[in-house]
Amino acid sequence: MPNDVAIIGVGQSSFVRNYEGSIRELSFEAYKEAMLDAGLSNEDIGASIICSAPEYDKQRSPAALVAEYLGLIPQPTFYVETVCSSSTTGIRVGYSLIKSGLHDLVVVLGFQKMSEISSADSQERMGRGADIMWESPFGTMMPAYYALHARAHFDRYGSTEKDLALIRLKAAKYGKLNEKAVFRKDLELDQVLNADPIATPLKRFDCCANADGSSCLILASAEKAKELSKKPVWIKGLGSAIASQTMTGRETLDGLSCAREAAKEAYNMAGMTPQDIDVAEVHDCFTIAEMMAYENLGFAEPGKGPELIKEGETYIGGKIPVNVDGGLLSKGHPIGATGGSQVRTIVLQLRDEAGDIQVPGAETGLVHNIGGVGIYGNVIIMGR
Repeated sequence: MPNDVAIIGVGQSSFVRNYEGSIRELSFEAYKEAMLDAGLSNEDIGASIICSAPEYDKQRSPAALVAEYLGLIPQPTFYVETVCSSSTTGIRVGYSLIKSGLHDLVVVLGFQKMSEISSADSQERMGRGADIMWESPFGTMMPAYYALHARAHFDRYGSTEKDLALIRLKAAKYGKLNEKAVFRKDLELDQVLNADPIATPLKRFDCCANADGSSCLILASAEKAKELSKKPVWIKGLGSAIASQTMTGRETLDGLSCAREAAKEAYNMAGMTPQDIDVAEVHDCFTIAEMMAYENLGFAEPGKGPELIKEGETYIGGKIPVNVDGGLLSKGHPIGATGGSQVRTIVLQLRDEAGDIQVPGAETGLVHNIGGVGIYGNVIIMGR
């Protein structure tokens, strides 16, 4: 795969439970960091792509508001939404704009200020990500949906609550090293296993937390990347797929078909296999989501995901380190910003700039970002 599009700048705000400023100020935090990282000024940027889930935004059409505040006028801006995978969808759009020749430098910025509405309202709006005629009116919410996936995996493969708890312990171990994460505490196995149930078999620590935050990436054409960056990280493969919005439209619930199909497309485009990946960020909105990702991405055979975590293979030093920034379980999940945050982590890994969580010698990295309950799936493979 030729090196046609690179990421030359990354930024992220701290992810917090209650950000005191506005969405424009929140967005600026990540934008400023990314622009300083890339060494660019506003005039250099050809276009911006703003990504969020609109049901949380009081501002209608926030892309124009954010672009104006960032000083990106009169450059065109675009608003992209695929729920929790919005900012990786934004990367796919930005990649296309550069490959088409329309622009050389594109900003992809994701944000979400989820604290503007109550937790109850947030859960109800998340539930409306499912079919509003046949599912969400009956009270289905995100924890319940992923509990269905957990039960299906348990029933088919014999995985257990302890297997999921081990994933949460890994998230806590690395989350405490991430200064931008919401949850920065160690956990013990008994704490996780004996926590309050949320949607059986998922308990409190099996679920990520809502958060406010922003992330920003600067995409560049090959010519611009070589001119402007000493350490460009190249986009090697992009995969994207969707699945039925209703659970009844899916053949099985023990994995996510959108992730499998997106991974297949990304590996084919990159000319790589799962064995070529040195470090991965996967969408662990719930512990079972990370377990399914191991298998959907080909890091483990179906049903063998528990062996990876039990044998420590997804820790630094293992066969395939996964979510060594704490993942969503520790960082929090500001919907529009999540995918960009995952990509930022991989970019820092591939530039040898990840500090205490650096995977030695990482040359290729993968991001797996899911929107809704396995509706949208994006997989991005990057390399030095």
